Amino acid sequence: MGSPPNSGPAARHEPLESLKLEPLMTRDYESRPDLVFERLRRTHGPVAPVDLLGVPAWLVLGYEEALEVLRNDQDWPKGLENWRAREEGRIPPDWPLAPSLDVNHVLIQGGPEYPALRGAWDAALRPFQDPRQPQARRLRAQITRDADELITLLSQGGRSGWADLSAQFARPLPLMVASHLLGFPGSQHDDALMDMWRVLDAGPDAGPALDRLLAALAELGAWKMRQPGDDFPSYLLAAHPGLGVEELSRELMMLLGMTSDHVGILISNTVVEVIGGNASARASLSAGMMRETMNRVVMQKPPLVNFVPRFPVADTRLGDYTIAAGDPVWVSVGAAHADPAFSDKVCPASTISTRAHLAWGAGPRQCPARELATTMAGIGVSRLLERLSGLELSLAPDQLPWRSSPFMRGLRSLPVRYTLADNPAPRTPDTPALPAIPPPPGHPPTVEGPERPRSSLWRYLAGLVRGR
Repeated sequence: MGSPPNSGPAARHEPLESLKLEPLMTRDYESRPDLVFERLRRTHGPVAPVDLLGVPAWLVLGYEEALEVLRNDQDWPKGLENWRAREEGRIPPDWPLAPSLDVNHVLIQGGPEYPALRGAWDAALRPFQDPRQPQARRLRAQITRDADELITLLSQGGRSGWADLSAQFARPLPLMVASHLLGFPGSQHDDALMDMWRVLDAGPDAGPALDRLLAALAELGAWKMRQPGDDFPSYLLAAHPGLGVEELSRELMMLLGMTSDHVGILISNTVVEVIGGNASARASLSAGMMRETMNRVVMQKPPLVNFVPRFPVADTRLGDYTIAAGDPVWVSVGAAHADPAFSDKVCPASTISTRAHLAWGAGPRQCPARELATTMAGIGVSRLLERLSGLELSLAPDQLPWRSSPFMRGLRSLPVRYTLADNPAPRTPDTPALPAIPPPPGHPPTVEGPERPRSSLWRYLAGLVRGR
C-alpha cells in the first residue's frame, strides 16, 4: 500500500505549541469517544493537534495515516530520546503519563537495542503461545481453572443473583494468570500486581504504584536469575542473558500491562456485545467462532485506544499538517477504526470479518503477546457463557459506566444478572501443573489445597460477594 494522501517530506510548518489545541481527556471523551473523534476529524482532517493532560501532541485519526506511521518504524520511531520537548525539559515533571512512558521497556524502546530485545520476547513467549508446546497446554488448563474458580466464587450467593463481571471476573482473571506466567513463588505479590491497574489508569497515585510494582518485579527478577524455572522471566533471561535486574523488571511490567488490563477489557467488551444485542457477535458465537466474535469486538471497541507515541525523524507532511521532527504522534486505534476509509469497507453481515483492524498494532512492532491475550480472553468468555445461563445486563448498554485513560478504554463495572447453568459444559481436562517453584529466602512456602492463605486480591473478591 502506498503512502496516504498529503504525506511525505515538508520544509515548512507551524509549531505544534502555537496551534489551537483540542483537550482530549474530557467528559465527552470518556462517555462517547466516537463523537470526539468525529468532531476532530471534521475540524482537522486525519491528524489533529490535541492537548493531552497539559502536553501538546498530534493525534492520528485516519486509518491510512495510522498505517503509514505504524508500519514505518524507520521514519516514525519510538523512543523517548526522540521527543524534542522532553529533551528540552518542557514536559512537566508531574505529568500524569510520565510514570507509564518513562519505563523503557519493549513497548516504548527505540534505538539499536530494540531488535535483540524484541527477538528475546518472541522466544520467551513462544512456549506459551504455540499450542503444540506443553507449556501452552498447561497454561490453557490453568486459565480454565482460574476462570472456574472465579465463577464459583461470584456465584456463592445462590443459583441466581447479581454480579459485577468486571470487578469479579474480567479484571482479576488476567492478573491471576499473569502470576502463573511470571512464576511467582506464591500469591503474596498480588498487592504489587494490582498496582499495574493504577499505573495504566494514570491517576494521581500512578507514581507510587509504579515504584511498588517495579520493586516487587525486581525482587522476582533477582530470584529468577538465581533459580530459573519454566516461566516467562526465565525464558526471557535465557534469550537475552545481558538483561540486568532493573531491565528485567521493566519487561515484566510490560507483560503485566499486555495481559492484565487489555485482556480484562476484551473479556468485558465481548460479554457486552454478545448479551447486549450485537447480532453479528451473537451469530459468530452461535457458529462456535469465539475468536471471530472477539475480532468483531476489537473493531468496534478496541481495549487499547491510543498507542504510545512515535516521533518523526524529519519534518513530515501527514494529513493536513506538517509534523515537526521530534513531535509526539499518538496513533488512535479507536479513531482509525471509525474512519470511513476503513469502516465503510467492513461488511457486518459477512461470516468472517476483516483482519485489517489495528487492535494489535501493525508492522514490525505488532504486539508480541497477541496470541496469548486472545487465548486468555477466549477461555474466560467461553467459561462464563458455559457456566452462567440467562446472563443479562442489569443496565442498558448505553448506560454502562466507562473509564478512559489515554491508553485504554474499558468498563468501570459490568453489572449482570445470572443463573447457573444446570449442565455446564465440562472444562478442559486438567493437564500436569507447572513444576513447583520454591519460594525465595525470607518468604513462606506456598500452602496447597483449600487451606492455603488467600491474597488480598482474593479477600477483596470474596468481600464483594459477602457485601451483595
